[in-house]
Amino acid sequence: MITTVTLNTAVDVTYVVDRIQHGGSHRLASVRRRAGGKGINVARVLAALGHSTTVTGLVGGAAGEAVRRDLVASGLPDALVPIAGETRHTVTVVEQEADDASVFLEAGPPVTAQEWAEFKAVYGRLIGRSHAVVLSGSLPPGLPDDAYAELVRLARQQNVPAVVDTTGIALLASLTAQPAVVKPNRSELCDTLGTDNVQAGAQSLRRAGAQAVVVSLGTDGMLALTPDGELMAKPPRRMTGNPTGAGDAAVAALSAGLARGASWPDRLREAVALSAAAVSAPLAGDFDGPTYRELLERARALPLASAP
Repeated sequence: MITTVTLNTAVDVTYVVDRIQHGGSHRLASVRRRAGGKGINVARVLAALGHSTTVTGLVGGAAGEAVRRDLVASGLPDALVPIAGETRHTVTVVEQEADDASVFLEAGPPVTAQEWAEFKAVYGRLIGRSHAVVLSGSLPPGLPDDAYAELVRLARQQNVPAVVDTTGIALLASLTAQPAVVKPNRSELCDTLGTDNVQAGAQSLRRAGAQAVVVSLGTDGMLALTPDGELMAKPPRRMTGNPTGAGDAAVAALSAGLARGASWPDRLREAVALSAAAVSAPLAGDFDGPTYRELLERARALPLASAP
């Protein structure tokens, strides 16, 4: 089983418009609402790939109940922990003519020390049954900056590898616990470290404690610095659509490969193919199956020195 952690769950709202006119009114081509947050998106992809997964995290209020109902409807087992605050909403606006998307993120509800302690008790029971754990997304107000570091340490105590997908101080703090993989995207890495040099930034994260670093580069593919060397993989062709769930799909592939002990070239090849196939799907947490299978056959992960 792979456990996914979403401490800042959300009701994800996706609006589709032909084009955005700043200052104007917009008629929506479609509207979708469902349970979201990066870890929940990862769990959806894992379940679609046939992996056993359980969702945990924090939910509260009417929005939190909506999250739980949607997970039940989606067939995703959950061990979410209730809190007093109201679960946030996030809004993604997909602009069809520009083939682009804009995301609006609420901060999330405050979490008390008692609620954090209750979550850690649930988490400790779950990781004892897990082959890997995924820690994804922002931290809600009230949690310590080293919250992910604490969860990585708890997992390591039970020999469970952890994948961390976050940014800023939460990412830097997690490195002290030596997570198995950290996966920022290019902008997250550069903003966190204040550098434009992706390779040097990834090397810095490894020196600070990450066992492996995978950086999403958008249409340029992925860079991976691993115990087995530095690798580069690019999607076989450019995809168009909604890119907001591509990183979560990559994390799903990396955590599945970690759980089964796949080689690093295979993990990276699957991550590139799956993230590209996610761009073809309308909602974060989904991917286009035929596209994934086609790209997986063609994708290659090569040593960085020999990558084209």
